[in-house]
Amino acid sequence: MEKPETLEDFYQKKFNWLPANLQQDMGHFNVFRLEDCIGQGQEPIKYSRRDYYKITLIRGRNVYHYADKSLEVDGPALLFFNPQVPYNWEPLSGDITGYFCIFKEGFFTEKMKGSVSELPPFSPGGKPAYLLGGPQHEQVVQLFQKMLYEIESDYPYKYDLLRNYVMELIHCALKMQPTETLYQHTDAKSRITAIFTELLERQFPIESPTQRFQLRSARDFADQLSVHVNHLNRSIRETTGKTTTEHITERLASEAKALLKHTDWNISEISYALGFEEPAHFNNFFKKQTQLTPSAYRTV
Repeated sequence: MEKPETLEDFYQKKFNWLPANLQQDMGHFNVFRLEDCIGQGQEPIKYSRRDYYKITLIRGRNVYHYADKSLEVDGPALLFFNPQVPYNWEPLSGDITGYFCIFKEGFFTEKMKGSVSELPPFSPGGKPAYLLGGPQHEQVVQLFQKMLYEIESDYPYKYDLLRNYVMELIHCALKMQPTETLYQHTDAKSRITAIFTELLERQFPIESPTQRFQLRSARDFADQLSVHVNHLNRSIRETTGKTTTEHITERLASEAKALLKHTDWNISEISYALGFEEPAHFNNFFKKQTQLTPSAYRTV
């Protein structure tokens, strides 16, 4: 799997130039019309991580690949991409239009408590795609048009306005999903589950054959959290309905699928990176989860 695409890579590939302040401005922000960045002469979009955040309004028929999942979207959709998850998208029709904005973590760091990565559309396991109805589509279009106008203005506080517009996009998405995602973790079991999930996700994606998945068992996580393994298992089962082992197994299988589909690493390299001592152990694990061998899955 290739290294994450940087902002420098993005500007060089799309426009063959770099903003003058890109190196100094860790909180970089910009906004574009999608049709200005796709079409004839543009390189195909590669499946990879980016080192920046991206919010896209896309219209037309498309399929996008996010981690090991693929989703076909027909009509206007609002998509959220974070630096932790590799992705790409493929247009399935010739009428693709829309907008997107890109920004670094630092764009929000000094203006909000916590991290933008903790907001549900960007969080591990969060919902990254939102289909837009008529009024929602109009609202999102207006926000992007305001961004395009403001980014070209000489208003000294324009980036404060732009931050507000981005937050409006995020809240527009949040209103389209169940409100329980906004509830705070009010008890110890929920907090333990949240920290476990963060520790699990922090190990992914695997980006090099020399990288290795380390926390493989419930006991490994319990040691990291300084709790008894039985307490960890009970907390996770009561808050999620699944065992600790089931969560680890599902995430490991998900990463295995992504590596098999989107890298040219051999089975032994993938096996090692995912923490298996022998390729045969990985083969048995993968077949148990998918009913296919790793080699067979690659050809599906």
